[in-house]
Amino acid sequence: MKAMVLAAGLGTRLRPLTDERPKALVELGGQTLLEIVLSRLRSFGVREVIVNVHHFAVMVEEYLRANGNFGMRIELSREEELLDTGGGLKKAEWFFRGDEEPFLLHNVDVVSTIDLGRMAQVHKEQGALATLAVEQRESSRMLLFDAEGLLCGRKIGRGAAPQWVRKTTGAQELAFAGIHAISPRIFERMSEEGAFSIIDAYLSLAAGREKIAAFRVDGCAWRDVGRPESLKAAEQEFEAGKLAI
Repeated sequence: MKAMVLAAGLGTRLRPLTDERPKALVELGGQTLLEIVLSRLRSFGVREVIVNVHHFAVMVEEYLRANGNFGMRIELSREEELLDTGGGLKKAEWFFRGDEEPFLLHNVDVVSTIDLGRMAQVHKEQGALATLAVEQRESSRMLLFDAEGLLCGRKIGRGAAPQWVRKTTGAQELAFAGIHAISPRIFERMSEEGAFSIIDAYLSLAAGREKIAAFRVDGCAWRDVGRPESLKAAEQEFEAGKLAI
């Protein structure tokens, strides 16, 4: 199984920690966020990874070289201009070309105890185009899933009206955890070009009856560490043994 780590962002939410380094090299518990994600992927059998880079790209390249790529095959996808999550994935299509097995897509600023192996297995069993790790928690951005666990819309902003791509009754609002299992055939189906959000692409695909499925991760430890306050909270959870990295 291969994977892609999304690490090209400017890390503006983490300033001043990212004034002189990319967010991928911000540390948590004595390890960089990039090392934490790569170690998690490796523990589930991933040996080939592509990392997209933009902000302080040379620092990421030198860091990986100095650490022997952590015993993995690691390629870099350099973005001269930020392509957002969907555009970044599409630019890295060459890395997955010819593959039949699903791959994982993981935000560099997400730390969790989610069973990535189980997620990939459920994705294959369901025959989904993409499977998203989701849970019940407060968020200003919610994805809507029908009774079968398939994406049918979203809500942006608390109290906002739902944006439906497929009308259904009894839809459940779930928060996205920043981790995906994706079938390589998605590249044949994404019509967007340039910079675009992968969530926008998923909604368009779901509107066309493609299977974008939910993988529930309620009860797993999870943190978006993209802000100084959330990084500090993760440090405290790590020290207390509540968050494994």
